[in-house]
Amino acid sequence: MIKGFKEFILRGNVIDLAVAVVIGAAFTAVVNAIVASIITPLIALFWKPDAEGTVGITVNGLWGPVTFPIGDLINAIIAFLAVAVVVYFVFVYPMNRIKERAAAKAGVSPADEEPKLPTEQEILVQIRDLLSERPRA
Repeated sequence: MIKGFKEFILRGNVIDLAVAVVIGAAFTAVVNAIVASIITPLIALFWKPDAEGTVGITVNGLWGPVTFPIGDLINAIIAFLAVAVVVYFVFVYPMNRIKERAAAKAGVSPADEEPKLPTEQEILVQIRDLLSERPRA
């Protein structure tokens, strides 16, 4: 049981995922600060903030004005894209390059790593052969 757990932890993809989560969480604070201090004021140049400082489209409702916080949505999208770009270019892309180089040194091509799946016709032939071998009732 311990051996299986050790193999699970030492797999490259588990470690990659753990690093990406930790760095992504840490980087999110930086991105949120940049978005709040730069992007939000830029959005406010185009949309007038309401009385509470929310940037968005204000519509008069039954009980007073309602603001749809489009600024918050744009901020969240920009923050997500920034974190995703950093995680990809700092962790995923270099790790893929390292794996390709290690495979090239070992003499294994990327095509050799993935098993070739049978075609649809080959599967149908196998099914036909199995059915023909089955005793008839």
